[in-house]
Amino acid sequence: MQSKLTIGKTYREGKKILSEAGNECAAFDSAYLFKKAFGFDRQYVLVHSQDTADKKCAEQYIKYINQRAAGRPLQYILGSWPFMELNLSVGEGVLIPREETELLVRTASKMLNGKIRPRILDLCSGTGAVALSLAQVFTDADITAVEFYDDALKYLNCNIKNTGFNVKAVKLDVLKAESAEKFSDLDIIVSNPPYVEKSEIPILQTEVQKEPKTALDGGEDGRNFYRAISEYWFPKLKYGAAAAVEIGEGQADKVSEFFISAGLSNIRVLKDFNNIERVVAGIKSND
Repeated sequence: MQSKLTIGKTYREGKKILSEAGNECAAFDSAYLFKKAFGFDRQYVLVHSQDTADKKCAEQYIKYINQRAAGRPLQYILGSWPFMELNLSVGEGVLIPREETELLVRTASKMLNGKIRPRILDLCSGTGAVALSLAQVFTDADITAVEFYDDALKYLNCNIKNTGFNVKAVKLDVLKAESAEKFSDLDIIVSNPPYVEKSEIPILQTEVQKEPKTALDGGEDGRNFYRAISEYWFPKLKYGAAAAVEIGEGQADKVSEFFISAGLSNIRVLKDFNNIERVVAGIKSND
């Protein structure tokens, strides 16, 4: 006689597959994927472990598990991921929002404190995590989110629509000077641009390599976008306005130099929760 397919057995089978595939977060991932397939959280699994599992849900769960075991990012399988107070749509073609980027949002928020109807520009916006988080705080702001790649732009527009926030998405190439021409009198520029050195991309974690290379590749030295932002975009800041960018590990000194060369002062380097230098911020001088 075939044994009954129970909720507990199904959940444990998925966790086992992930563990054997070398997934270091097998319990965490299997719980999330079980909830997506069945609609139940892990607490429900514990209480109803001996209940019969729905066959279709079980098949879908194992399908998700196998995708994860093959290295597909959990966030892409789920189709959405939380960032600060938001739940953002994500998928192939867009960078997954990361907790480290919350520091960029908090830094920008402090620098904008007291501003009335601030003009905010978010470059390399991706999902819109930074722009939409700022829109949630500064409800009267004029916010433009710049993204160049169509796949990412699709998610940006989707998240703007889902939140209902006042953010305008535009398709522009940040690396081209002409893209910045129509902007002026900005109160702040924020950006979490691609900053991985080209040579390092092939040795990144397998699942990170599933994310779009265009959202990772910062050029030979990882600093292509910081050069362009400093040269083309910082001149669009009004005097006394702010700028803040996320950086990769070890990039603080060089990016700070770009800020200074662009006429910014009061340069600060802020560390994230891992004590890694993660954000460079500054103010446009009157000099």
